[in-house]
Amino acid sequence: MDTDIQPALGEVAREARERLGLTQTQVANKVGLVPGVYGRIERGDMMPSVPTLHRICRVLGISSDALLGLDPSRVAAKVDEAPPEEKLPPELRRVLHQLRAWPVKRLKVLSRVLTLIAAESED
Repeated sequence: MDTDIQPALGEVAREARERLGLTQTQVANKVGLVPGVYGRIERGDMMPSVPTLHRICRVLGISSDALLGLDPSRVAAKVDEAPPEEKLPPELRRVLHQLRAWPVKRLKVLSRVLTLIAAESED
C-alpha cells in the first residue's frame, strides 16, 4: 500500500469537511462510520475501503480523483475514453497536435486514406 496516499487523502477529506462546516462526527454518521474511525482516516492513519471511500466522496461532495490526489489531466474520465496524451508515444502526440489544426474536410480525406491502408495491410 502506498503510504503517501493516506495522509493526503485525510488532508483533502478534512479540508472538504471544514469547507462544508461539518464536524468529524457529522461526517462519520452520514458515511456510516464510528467517529473514531473517520478521525483515523482524516489523520492519515487508516485507508478506507472502496465502498467507504465512495460514501465519503458523496457526503463531502468531492470526486474520488480529488480525494486520492489524482490529477484529472493524467487519467481518463471514462473507461471508453482515450488515454491522456502524455501517455502516448511522442510521435503520436506530434501527429495529434498537427491534426487538431486541420479542417474537417481534410480529416475526412485522411480517414479514408488510413482506412484503405489498413485494409490493404490485412490482405
